[in-house]
Amino acid sequence: MGESIPVSCPSCGRRHTFVASVHSCACGAPVAPSLAMGAPVEPVTQRSWAEEWVRVRCAACGREDHWPRPELGCPCGAMLRIPVRREGTASPADPSRAAGPAADPADVAEPLPDPRRDGPPTHIPLPRTAATPRPSFRPLTIRTADDAVTAAALYLRWLGFKSVIRTGEGRPGRPAGIDLRGPGVLAQVDPTTRPATSRAVECLWLNGLNASVVSVFFSLAGYADEARARADELSVPLFVLDLTGTPRPVNGPADELVSAGA
Repeated sequence: MGESIPVSCPSCGRRHTFVASVHSCACGAPVAPSLAMGAPVEPVTQRSWAEEWVRVRCAACGREDHWPRPELGCPCGAMLRIPVRREGTASPADPSRAAGPAADPADVAEPLPDPRRDGPPTHIPLPRTAATPRPSFRPLTIRTADDAVTAAALYLRWLGFKSVIRTGEGRPGRPAGIDLRGPGVLAQVDPTTRPATSRAVECLWLNGLNASVVSVFFSLAGYADEARARADELSVPLFVLDLTGTPRPVNGPADELVSAGA
């Protein structure tokens, strides 16, 4: 498991514990970016592929590689860029591989929510009810738009949807994006640098309604507030893809889809 730090969303004030994703160096040793404790997080409002990577040196062999810059998707729809200590430095994912002081648990522990201060939760996801236990999802690092589509397809298959395939893009009458189809599911992947709009969500929902299948939306840049609200009304699951290729549910229908599976 990678390093963890407490994070507060500047948009809604929600508090999270962020755990850095661990990657595998060519030598086989685990590596992860070194997180900057106490540094402010930044909402991602515009993306550039060149700015989405951080250089990390492996503590075991000294090799430097580019890995996705850490990000966290908040349930409010904001995508938060997690600060790292400095590009070009190492963060050993396994404490036994490098000497150094252990992190103080008090620095990284996330306090439990106080209902008197934070109010009741807006949504309580269903308990995990998948017919059979699923293994851990194995993400695909996203470096291109095609990688984003492939990561979404892998995730849908992991959820239990079979024979998910890419069906094309740029069809007349549909919003910009790339469709994935499979028995019982239709999904759209938005790999652009702008938050997905309510119109995109509505168009996807209508296509799913016509086909009598579940509609699922994946976005790299998150969702506009109107899109979040409309998706909740239409029960469209929304996921945000980070550059490690791990989809994160950002609304109640998505939580329930992850819990129940296909």
